[in-house]
Amino acid sequence: MGLLQFLHKIEPDKKKSPFLHTLYDGFFTFAYAPNSVTKSGTHIKDGMDLKRTMFMVVIALQLAYAFGSYNIGHQHFAALGLHESFLSGFHLKLTYGLMKLIPIFLVANIVGLGIEFIYAAKKGHPIEEGYLVSGALIPLIMPPDLPMWILAISIIFAVVIGKEAFGGTGMNIMNIALLSRVFIFFAYPTYISGDEVWVSGILKEGTEYVGASYGMIHGMFDWVFSGVGWSTFGEGGMAVADGFTGATPLGLAAKGGWAAVTEVYTPAQMWWGAIPGSIGEMPKLFILAGAFLLIITKIASWRIMLSMVLGAAVGGLLINMWGANLFMEVPWYYHFYMGSFFFAMAFMATDPVTAARTETGKWIYGFLIGIVGMVIRVLNPAYPEGWMLAILFMNVFAPLIDYYVLEANVARRLARVKAKPESVVEAEPQLSVSEH
Repeated sequence: MGLLQFLHKIEPDKKKSPFLHTLYDGFFTFAYAPNSVTKSGTHIKDGMDLKRTMFMVVIALQLAYAFGSYNIGHQHFAALGLHESFLSGFHLKLTYGLMKLIPIFLVANIVGLGIEFIYAAKKGHPIEEGYLVSGALIPLIMPPDLPMWILAISIIFAVVIGKEAFGGTGMNIMNIALLSRVFIFFAYPTYISGDEVWVSGILKEGTEYVGASYGMIHGMFDWVFSGVGWSTFGEGGMAVADGFTGATPLGLAAKGGWAAVTEVYTPAQMWWGAIPGSIGEMPKLFILAGAFLLIITKIASWRIMLSMVLGAAVGGLLINMWGANLFMEVPWYYHFYMGSFFFAMAFMATDPVTAARTETGKWIYGFLIGIVGMVIRVLNPAYPEGWMLAILFMNVFAPLIDYYVLEANVARRLARVKAKPESVVEAEPQLSVSEH
């Protein structure tokens, strides 16, 4: 109670210091819940504690963060032919991964929240909570060596053009995290596509690959590790192992089908996520654990998730029946092992702002994402993934889906009323104005 009184006492004046008041309000509402909150899983903005709803999504992402940090280091050292067993060199892999992930996380949140603060102060509104989730999602869908200036520009574009231009949190028509990624994909494609961006710390010199110098990491940690008898980073700069490829399973499948994939990766590696790719999109089991948490807390729609799985399965089966090339012959169920399907299903497609809102609309929306995503993944040689573009595409059509679902519901109810005998209609009690 003393802390609450102290915070009330130091509250800045809203008119004299709008920016300081915005910062204060953001901290205060994060530290203290409202007196009354919505108890159900709705997303209606009444007394609901939206910050904590968003924070639950962040909690659901933590296993992906933990695995993603470690996998950055594992892929790096495996490329160098060092500590090739997954748990070998644990301290080096985790340290290296964190040193890569933390700057991405800081830039994503400082830039995005900075824009939120500026807009909130100018409008005289409290800080909107929506970026809590976007700031947590963006680092997980990026390659580990993405330049920070490109990341910053992409976030500015996504937040300003994709969100604030439409009115802020709850008004955007497309997923902010995916807008950030798609901006990089079209503006700086060499930094987020191809075979050379998914393994961190590997440089191409002519036709040869070498490991980058460790620089600050070597100076900061080697004396600690050597002091306890653990292996150290060294200075780096060594040649990569023979046969190194930074290609993802999808990149290999696009060129040589399932046989090309299994020459490099086992199904178990792909399922557990020990493969190159975006930082947090690979560990399928951990992502499904996060999805389960969102379902039981009623934050994400299980209808969208299930219908997206069904759509991808149907699309995969149809493509298998066509079988015009090696990629199209990859068994449909292995498409769930490769790439970021489950991450897109759990954390992107279910965004309550940009997804369909009606119950029937959610089934249609998720199913079409599965179909469209599979078509893009297999039939577009320039982009063997699919889910990012499919979700953004269906974000645009989600209001139209809801519109026709509602129109169909109205038409059915009118048809039922018209089908009733006149005597039944006349016998029904008339409601007073107050009862309406």
